[in-house]
Amino acid sequence: MDKVERLITIIMILLKKDIVPSSEFAQLFGVSKRTILRDMETLSLAHIPIYATPGVQGGYGIMEEYKVDKRLLNNADLENILAALGGLEQLLISEDVAMTLRKIEAMVSPAASRGSVQLSFYDWAGRAELAGALKLCQEAIAGRRLLTFAYTDRSGTPTTRTVEPYLLHFSESSWYLKGFCLERVGPRMFKLSRMEQLEQREQTFSPRAEMLDQTHKDEVSPELTEVKALISLSVKDQFIERFGRKSIEPYDEEQLLATFHIPQHPIGYQFLAGFGTRLEIIGPQPYREEFRKYLLDMVSQYT
Repeated sequence: MDKVERLITIIMILLKKDIVPSSEFAQLFGVSKRTILRDMETLSLAHIPIYATPGVQGGYGIMEEYKVDKRLLNNADLENILAALGGLEQLLISEDVAMTLRKIEAMVSPAASRGSVQLSFYDWAGRAELAGALKLCQEAIAGRRLLTFAYTDRSGTPTTRTVEPYLLHFSESSWYLKGFCLERVGPRMFKLSRMEQLEQREQTFSPRAEMLDQTHKDEVSPELTEVKALISLSVKDQFIERFGRKSIEPYDEEQLLATFHIPQHPIGYQFLAGFGTRLEIIGPQPYREEFRKYLLDMVSQYT
């Protein structure tokens, strides 16, 4: 357990109890009383109102006013965190995330209402298979260790890569690794499902300042084209969820006119093709023609 996790756990315990002896903390974390004293000084410097009581029954506590009136998180806050992490747990399949959930659940009052939000995800077998790769990437990022793997790009070209890993990124339904590729000598994004023979090297690396800056910035968005399409009333909700209510307007009794922005390449075509006969692109004409060619190529596989 690192220092930050130990400090958070100390706060959680003190919010639940009145006075906790330093010996109890020392035994719980497997550290010395001196270390616990330094932890309490750190919390005090962070404006957490820790106080000490002397004597045999002495120890550390948090001011009651802070617990009641200025508590770090109330039950509603904790419920929201549990809901968010509950969904994240299903995506990450991580023991660490599960442990965090158990800790937060222990902080929620038994009298609090539970289950106000529930998230569900498809139990895809592929997600479970990615668990090992996710964990290995997380370990490499934390330890600043190089990763090597065989990679197949979108066009089917196989390569071998050595990468300085910086960040795991989840987008739509896929996991990506942001890193600095030593073969291409530059920042790259790698889709985890295209990575094989993933290995963590013993060799470490010093973080590059430009990469640390990039990990906190959004990925550059692809070039988008404004498209107009006639859509069935049955898919109205899907367009509202993705493009907002302002993207649709009445057209006739059976259709709506949708105006939205989407990439003019296979990723955009794949999304639109999923609507089948419930969508017809009416403009711009170049996009309509490219989409038509995409559909004809698909149909040609079955003729």
